[in-house]
Parts: sequence; C-alpha cells; structure tokens
Amino acid sequence: MNIAYIGLGNMGLPMAHNLIKAGFQVKGFDLSANALKAFATAGGSPCINAADTLEGADVVVTMLPASQHVRSLWLGDSGLLRCLRPGTLLIDSSTIAATAAREVASAAANLGIDMIDAPVSGGTAAAEAGTLTFMVGGTSEQLERARPVLESMGQRVLHAGAIGAGQVAKACNNMLLGIILAGSSEALQLGIAHGLDPKVLSEIISVSTGANWVLSHYNPCPGTLDTAPSARGYTGGFATDLMLKDLGLAVEAATGTGAIVPLGSSARNLFAMHSAAGQGRLDCSSVFQLLAARQS
Repeated sequence: MNIAYIGLGNMGLPMAHNLIKAGFQVKGFDLSANALKAFATAGGSPCINAADTLEGADVVVTMLPASQHVRSLWLGDSGLLRCLRPGTLLIDSSTIAATAAREVASAAANLGIDMIDAPVSGGTAAAEAGTLTFMVGGTSEQLERARPVLESMGQRVLHAGAIGAGQVAKACNNMLLGIILAGSSEALQLGIAHGLDPKVLSEIISVSTGANWVLSHYNPCPGTLDTAPSARGYTGGFATDLMLKDLGLAVEAATGTGAIVPLGSSARNLFAMHSAAGQGRLDCSSVFQLLAARQS
C-alpha cells in the first residue's frame, strides 16, 4: 500500500515514521526543509510539493494546522482533490471544524474518493510511541478500509459516527482538557499561595475527589513531574495557540447548536490572554504561569 503523508510537524512526523516502520511505502511533504530531512532520515520519500506525494497513492493522510489549510489543500481551483484516483482513501487527522470536514468529504465523494476525519488524542509522546487514540467520523466501511493504517499509528480507533463526528468528539475532549488544566493550575496556585508544597498537594489531590489526568500525567507546576512539559521549560507538547484554536472550535460548535458552554468559554478567554501575552508557542500547561503572575 502506498501512502502519501502531508504535514510532517510535531505530530505528523512521528506518525509517518510509524507507518514506515509498519512496512508502508510513504511519500511525504511539509513546508519545513528540516521536517523533510528528518522524514528522509526515517526512511520516507520526501517530495518537493504536496501534489507529487499523491502520484500512485492508495491512501492519503493529512495532519495540518487548521480548517483553512485543509480547505485550501483540497478545494477550489488549485485544490488537489482532482489529482487523486477514484477509490483513493483520504484520512484527515487535523483538528478542524466539523463543517470543514463535511465540506471536503462531500467534494471528495463527488469524485469517487472516500474520506474520514480522524483527529487524535495523546500528544507528541503517544505519536512517537504509536499509542494515539483516533476519533473517527465516517461510514463503518470507510473505517475498516482505514483501520490497518490507523492501527499502525495508534492504540485505539474509536468510531464516533458519521463524517465530522470525529471532529466534534475531539472538540469536546479538548474543551474539557482546557477546563481541567485551568482548574488544576488554579488549585495548585492557591495551595502555593498558602505555603503548600505543590508536589505534596498534587499527591493529595491525585488520591482524592479532585484526581484528574492533568495532575498525574501533565502537571503544570515545575518540579512536580519529571516527564511533563513543565519540567523542560514548557517546550514541546501541545502549544497554547493550538489549545486556543481547539477551544475556539468547541465554542463555535456550541454556538451552532445552542449548546451552553460557560466553562469552555471562560477557558478560551484565559488561554487567549496567555497567548496575547506572548506565550502562544509554549506548551498549554504554561497557563499555570499566567495565573501565578496575576496572583502576584
């Protein structure tokens, strides 16, 4: 099976590497020359543009930053959908609006091309380890076609529903992550303000009713967890600007249906403040610092 992989960033590159290790023939493209070099070192075949990756492709995987990038790649006069053969399978693992996923899938279907939306959870560590969770929107038949590819990059493949459902599930998950991250940061800063050791406080909460994934796996306070981005100056991981984008998608999805998300909206505003303060490229757990600064 020949695979085209477009988008070799912090997530896409290790995901593509796992496809190569699984024995697939993988062509790839990214705007970054360094990413293409790393892809070649991993055994992939780098291309000078996105169109070149599509020649002879049975499956195309995309991991792009936002809805506008997915739309511009595939749709319009310069879109590349018409470069794909009928019967090609398109797997979009970007985190985008469900409406954008449905729009591209509809255009693809008109050309005899199957598309699923398959955003991921797990971050860069899971991308490297091949233990990602895929949240899939599409038909059962399309999912089964994609399963061998997805299972080469992830540990769990969950069918959320029809096309776009994967994006809705991802928006719900990341909205809750943002809320929990903000709340955990507030709790830790409150304890610190009263003289508590944040590592001890984290241990107490982790065996009490406030226990959550953030404190045990992604603790935002430096010195509490050696494997967290907070232990390395908030580098790597999941950028603040990406969290802000995902919270915006969640609030947008809520607005379209009349769902009420006051905590999601508050979290979006908090991360917007943090990004506006120049911290958009730092891991999202660095919002802990914003709360510390405001406290002082």
